[in-house]
Amino acid sequence: MRKVSELIAFIFLIGFIGLIMAIAVFLLTFDMAIVVFVAIVTIGSIVLKGIHIFNLLSSNIMKKTVWTFYSLCGAIVIGFVIYSGYMESLQVVSTQDVNLQHYEPFSNESELVTLDEEPTFQIDESPPRLDGATALYPVYAAFAEAVYPEDNYNPYESEVRSSQTDGAFRHFARGEADVIFTAEPSTTQKRMIEDMDQDYQMTPIGKESFVFFTHADNPVETLTVEEIQGIYSGEITNWSEVGGDDQEIKAFQRPEGSGSQSAMVRFMAGHSLMDPPSDEVVSGMGGVIEETEEYHNHRYAIGYTFRYFATEMVDRGKIDFIGIDGVYPDQQSIRDGSYPVSDVFYAIYSEDEHEKVEPFVEWILSEQGQRIIDETGYASVEE
Repeated sequence: MRKVSELIAFIFLIGFIGLIMAIAVFLLTFDMAIVVFVAIVTIGSIVLKGIHIFNLLSSNIMKKTVWTFYSLCGAIVIGFVIYSGYMESLQVVSTQDVNLQHYEPFSNESELVTLDEEPTFQIDESPPRLDGATALYPVYAAFAEAVYPEDNYNPYESEVRSSQTDGAFRHFARGEADVIFTAEPSTTQKRMIEDMDQDYQMTPIGKESFVFFTHADNPVETLTVEEIQGIYSGEITNWSEVGGDDQEIKAFQRPEGSGSQSAMVRFMAGHSLMDPPSDEVVSGMGGVIEETEEYHNHRYAIGYTFRYFATEMVDRGKIDFIGIDGVYPDQQSIRDGSYPVSDVFYAIYSEDEHEKVEPFVEWILSEQGQRIIDETGYASVEE
């Protein structure tokens, strides 16, 4: 009876510890595999304790069994840490890596483009509330530094912020932003702002190249538009079909609602996008949802983004851009139109704010505004 009581006490103790660890791991990582591992270690410990208490194995065999079990658990933990570190090292071109405070207006350490002369337009009070895509923040933050009254404009909570493309459209639709700067909106985003009780304007203000990239060691350097469409529709699945090694293509996509995903849908020009690689994550309401997997720079992966974002705002890691139809994406090929996949970006604003915003947008299209766009690394729309 004493042995049974001892085992029950141990079950309650180790079970409680295991439960706390499982909950903590789940809340911190949302990784069910780790939770299952904690459960296995907990149950295994209980089984080993029961064998020990009831002397079901000899002392020598018991010691070897315990040593083997916990050594195997330790090896799994070490392997998981090494694998996680490796996968983390492969993740590049992620919006999570961008520190927008490097581009904060009027900051002493700001990396923004500035004018050498006084601006031809100035806003002295009540400046329009700006929001937009992460990749465009350095552009409209430079506009703000040029013509806004000097103040503290935190990139996440101020009149000049970036909520990423989808967040910017939500804020605009709710009347929480006066001007947003994005690529052409997706069908869902257009519907969102069309549901507003007012008209809106979309003014093209600059151009950017939509680029595809792969691991630097991948021998494929250029693809045709049709070949990329074939890869992302699932018709082309091996690099050997486009002149590369005999290896499966790992084609990553961006999350729905992001500016680059909207650009990709337009690029496909009627071809159906295949389902993207996805991770299972826990949503804010506790359910499990599928989220588009971030790009991991395997040797035979391919991904896409906007050129400026990948060259200036994040550590590119070991990736190379892929030429399209033999043309490499750079500022000159965007400007002269030789690069075949350029995308216009817009200043979008409500007609109700026309008097407040229109002079600002006209200045953006002036020589000074267009020079800021050009010197930031994009291509201007005004020659």
